[in-house]
Amino acid sequence: MIYRFRIILDSKEDILRDIEIEADASLEDFHYAIAQAFGFGGSEMASFYTTNENWEQGEELPLLDMGEETTSMASRPVESFFSADNHHLIYVYDFLALWTFYVELMEVGEKSSGTLYPNLIFAQGEVPEEAPEKQFSAETDDFDLEEEEDDFDDYDPDAFY
Repeated sequence: MIYRFRIILDSKEDILRDIEIEADASLEDFHYAIAQAFGFGGSEMASFYTTNENWEQGEELPLLDMGEETTSMASRPVESFFSADNHHLIYVYDFLALWTFYVELMEVGEKSSGTLYPNLIFAQGEVPEEAPEKQFSAETDDFDLEEEEDDFDDYDPDAFY
């Protein structure tokens, strides 16, 4: 089986790539296919995140094994994350720049003889030199905005030694 994905860069411009990959390929293979399709070397840290239809970020699927609670991309096949009810992932490349992509399963098909996978089948838009800026927001209720009084008159710098 072949999975056909649309990967969209989180930016104001329409920058996307359509990639075919074998269903049993690892998420690590998919990571390198996405990185290459967008012109990245693939040497930066990256993670996939499970998500829902509203693109709310869920469980992290890191490139490297980070301990008991996570498994690396290399040990997880692409097909294990997609079903009739779930066909979205978020992909973040380079945690310093935060290149963020929306990954959507568009179609499931059969292999074509003579085609090497992964296979870039469509590209639209030029990737900018720098990652698009992110607009982070939060609800006011997420923070305790009560004013705290700082009493610097009682500050003793020697108290910490």
